[in-house]
Amino acid sequence: MAATLQDLARYVDPTKPSFLLSAASIAFNPTFWNIVARQEYNNKLLTNLFGGRSRTACYGLAATIFSLGLFRDFLYKTAISEQPTHPLLTSVYSQAAAYTLIALGNTFVISSTWRLGITGTFLGDYFGILMDEMVTGFPFNVVGAPMYWGSTMSFLGTALLFAKPAGLALTFWVFLVYVVALRFEDPFTSEIYAKRERERSGKKQK
Repeated sequence: MAATLQDLARYVDPTKPSFLLSAASIAFNPTFWNIVARQEYNNKLLTNLFGGRSRTACYGLAATIFSLGLFRDFLYKTAISEQPTHPLLTSVYSQAAAYTLIALGNTFVISSTWRLGITGTFLGDYFGILMDEMVTGFPFNVVGAPMYWGSTMSFLGTALLFAKPAGLALTFWVFLVYVVALRFEDPFTSEIYAKRERERSGKKQK
């Protein structure tokens, strides 16, 4: 196993500007939306910029996040296209795994967006646009944070599809970035909904 990893690592050139730019984009996106969303929650940054229209501001952030995601994907594909191909990853099994991962990853991303809607997907709770109740159906009954893990699966599938060890390295970076992001997002989001429940309980007692 260690020998295989060492062999794969020899096919990764982390000094290429395209590789570094892709890695930077992967880290930038969740950092950006977490900082902006918290500024919105604490200071109404975007709502004020949009003339007090919180829903419009949320749609604006959604469009920005979506566009940044497309640009990140473009940088990723550009980066791995400039990296060596490993023969081990060109096998029929690797290619089958690639298509399976891409299909499952996209299913998780699309179905979770369908379940949550635009505001539920793109941090609407930071704008005060809260879901009435927790979504527990598919894909949330299969995996937590399906947007993140579906995206990670798509990155991995793409790396295998093009037989690029550099894609595997960047996918691992995606995984680490999302793990860190969730450590910030999950407790904060939980507190937003806990605060709402406390306020509801207070009103009932009155």
